Amino acid sequence: NEMIYHLLWYLRDVFTHRLGFYAYQNVLFRSVLAILTSLLIALLIGPKIIRWLMRKKIGDRPEFHHATLNELTKEKANTPTMGGLIIILSTVSTTLLWAKLNNPFVQKAIILLLWFGALGGADDWLKLTIGARHRTRNGLRPWEKLIFQIGGAVLIASFLYADFVYIPDGIRFWLPFYKQGLPLANWMFILIAIFYISATSNAVNLADGMDGLAAGCVGMVALVLALLCYVASETMGRTTPVTWASYLLLPAIPQAGELSIFYSAVLGAVLGFLWYNCHPAQTFMGDVGSLPLGAAMGYGALVTRNEILLLIIGGVFVIELLSVVLQVAYFKYTGGKRLFRCAPIHHHFHLIGWSEPQVVVRFWLLAAAFAALALATLKIR
Repeated sequence: NEMIYHLLWYLRDVFTHRLGFYAYQNVLFRSVLAILTSLLIALLIGPKIIRWLMRKKIGDRPEFHHATLNELTKEKANTPTMGGLIIILSTVSTTLLWAKLNNPFVQKAIILLLWFGALGGADDWLKLTIGARHRTRNGLRPWEKLIFQIGGAVLIASFLYADFVYIPDGIRFWLPFYKQGLPLANWMFILIAIFYISATSNAVNLADGMDGLAAGCVGMVALVLALLCYVASETMGRTTPVTWASYLLLPAIPQAGELSIFYSAVLGAVLGFLWYNCHPAQTFMGDVGSLPLGAAMGYGALVTRNEILLLIIGGVFVIELLSVVLQVAYFKYTGGKRLFRCAPIHHHFHLIGWSEPQVVVRFWLLAAAFAALALATLKIR
């Protein structure tokens, strides 16, 4: 199943006897190679996918209920959308190459990415091809999209709980700075999982409104999740049985370390995608990229039992989501007044005079700060 992993295992005698090389067995080593492999694949397939999207005339121009914002984004007209295909193809192919495919967490990660990618792809296709040509519908209806989001979340949550039944730390709810997990009923675990996967998929979708914004912030989150997966099950050295989880007082989730390769592949893929998505963008991510990336964020938090910590790790996405909620609530409460000039909040900063690159880079810096803060909390527990 594991392709390169099995090939290296077959050649183990050459490595170990002649070179003393054990790195191929190491999750961290394969994670680094996954970043490089995924980056390379994204760079290679990017132009081909962009040309295909242009031939199919799958282009988009953001439309807002704000004349000034429409004027600011007029140069984005007909930019190829559905560039998230670059990320999905790079991530899946790299995971197939470097990860152990008999690992249950890796299997579900791939299924989740493909499920939400297909959902986002269907929404983009209906909106940008059939809808654009015939004006019959604007993508999937909200209730249709929600049904498939919840359906995918239910499947993943149910199978994930089955994996956690024999893992004591897996069926507990963990709070930052608290050293003992709280007992969690099975129905509560399922509800939390459904909420997290659905909410995070939509949060990334909201942030995908400027060149490179969502991809750069997702890269920060993917890096932290790769590290969390690694420390959840890996030992501190080849000669010691002590795990990083016990040392850092984190929940111990056996086999979760293999997911580091998946999130490393995501990191490499979004970096490669940024080559074509940085300002001025040659392609947009679209729902085919934002929905699966967001769902993958929620899944990583569920596997490592860091649901609350994800609110810090993905602080930028939380801010984006809250800005929309606050804007809608304030608009209804005041009878038409707006709390921000436009929501999500990155558009507000664009309207007050920040250039698009300024907004994006400053949000990247904020995402890096949130990621660093989340990592700083690990040893304080």
